[in-house]
Amino acid sequence: MEKLLVINRMDNVGNAIEDIKAGEEVAYSIEDKRYVLKAEDDIPFGFKMAISDICNGQDVLKYGEPIGKASKDIKKGQLVHVHNLEGKRGRGDVYQEQ
Repeated sequence: MEKLLVINRMDNVGNAIEDIKAGEEVAYSIEDKRYVLKAEDDIPFGFKMAISDICNGQDVLKYGEPIGKASKDIKKGQLVHVHNLEGKRGRGDVYQEQ
């Protein structure tokens, strides 16, 4: 059973559709192709997990769109949250071109 939802083939994160425990093998699909990876951290329901390595400063992509950038290196299978993700939207201190 799949526990991770990935919407777009460009995404580098997926959303946990139920709690995931560290060390657990996690399945997800992209365009009818199935993948499995090992969770490196506990991933609570609704939180994001990296499905590929994400370098410090690299955009974090969800739904095919950048939702922020990595504030440090994130390894595949790790939790992606405020401790390693810096939001780019809705910030008055960051200029965004339209």
